[in-house]
Amino acid sequence: MARDPRIDAYIERAAPFAQPILAQVRERVHDACPEVEETIKWGMPTFVHAGGILCGMAAFKQHASFGFWKHALVVGEGEPRDGMGSYGKMTSVKDLPPKKTLLAHIRKAMKLNEDGVKPPARKSAPKPPPETPQDLAAALKKNKAAQATFDAFPPSCKREYIEWIVEAKREETRAKRLAQAVEWMAEGKRRNWKYENC
Repeated sequence: MARDPRIDAYIERAAPFAQPILAQVRERVHDACPEVEETIKWGMPTFVHAGGILCGMAAFKQHASFGFWKHALVVGEGEPRDGMGSYGKMTSVKDLPPKKTLLAHIRKAMKLNEDGVKPPARKSAPKPPPETPQDLAAALKKNKAAQATFDAFPPSCKREYIEWIVEAKREETRAKRLAQAVEWMAEGKRRNWKYENC
């Protein structure tokens, strides 16, 4: 059972309430999967098996968490996920599922990795079309070429200009960006035209 000393150090640095949770989860993973590899990914203890991430754990100020990389396939599609954890935000060892359940879940995750099953693709909802601020709408009304370019842009290009303008912290900066945006759009240019391949 290869142990990564960085995980020992991680557990020692965790809040006192989290230490027994992390230690017990670690033992369960090794019980179910003796050939598991330990590492640190994204600053958190991570367990790897059969060339893929099996699961990971983390300690926060108020809770600890443990989650499977293929959560929906291991725990079930309908089981909600609270943050990165498959079992919610845990504050004591009592929050862990029964040993038998946890071992069964770990073995299921192992089998998925061994069979080369990929995690389901996450579907993100498309962003709503950007809302044009009044000052930009007024400036575009005065410049037909800029208005035509803006109207022809896909939502992502419109959003780039809008975000650039509204993120200005000072009024003078916003006014400069607005004038620059109208000038570039009148020339048919996207917001990041300088970086596009010619």
